[in-house]
Amino acid sequence: MNSTIADRLHEVQARMAMIARRCGRRPEEIQLVAVGKTHRAEAIEAAMAAGATIIGENYVQEARDKFAALSHRPAAWHFIGHLQTNKAKYAVRLFELIHTVDSLKLAEELNRQAGKAGKIQRVLIQVNTGGEKSKSGVTAEQAPALARELSGLEHLKVEGLMAIPPYFNDPEASRPHFAALRELRDRIAALAIPGIEMQALSMGMTGDFEAAIEEGATLVRIGSAIFGARA
Repeated sequence: MNSTIADRLHEVQARMAMIARRCGRRPEEIQLVAVGKTHRAEAIEAAMAAGATIIGENYVQEARDKFAALSHRPAAWHFIGHLQTNKAKYAVRLFELIHTVDSLKLAEELNRQAGKAGKIQRVLIQVNTGGEKSKSGVTAEQAPALARELSGLEHLKVEGLMAIPPYFNDPEASRPHFAALRELRDRIAALAIPGIEMQALSMGMTGDFEAAIEEGATLVRIGSAIFGARA
């Protein structure tokens, strides 16, 4: 019998809880971001009905359409894709947490739009742990300086770091990247930059979230294990 979105969601939640307990963490420390990229609003609604409380989206326009269709269902919406500065206005309207701030220019525009909206926008700094030209994010060396620059933006709340490691066939190969992000988070936290929190670590996806949880993830971004292959 084919599994449903609800079945797969519950299986992922159970695995996350098991992994957390196995490495001495409390399951409630780790939040599941159900990634709906390219999947229809009906699929997202099925996940919400089964208990998904955070929906992650990669594209602003796609998220706007789904948000409108699903406004009757309570959920937090997170942005996890590359964000263009000219889409900042819409991102501030839609998303509780933006995982992918990678420049002062983008942060300043988000701050401006959040100010206009009367909102404190929660954000994470994206770090390119693999140094890949195809991926966004600052280097580990640049991250502390960006955190200092963001500390002066009164309508942003920096809560931690996010990374997308290079793709590996072996999930264990992602572990050094997760460990490096955790260590960077701790180094920035030790700087005690005013207004900068370093509690959140957004890392781990369908293929490697076990290692991510073991290395300290507080947000894991799971798509295909819940929704199946991209629509």
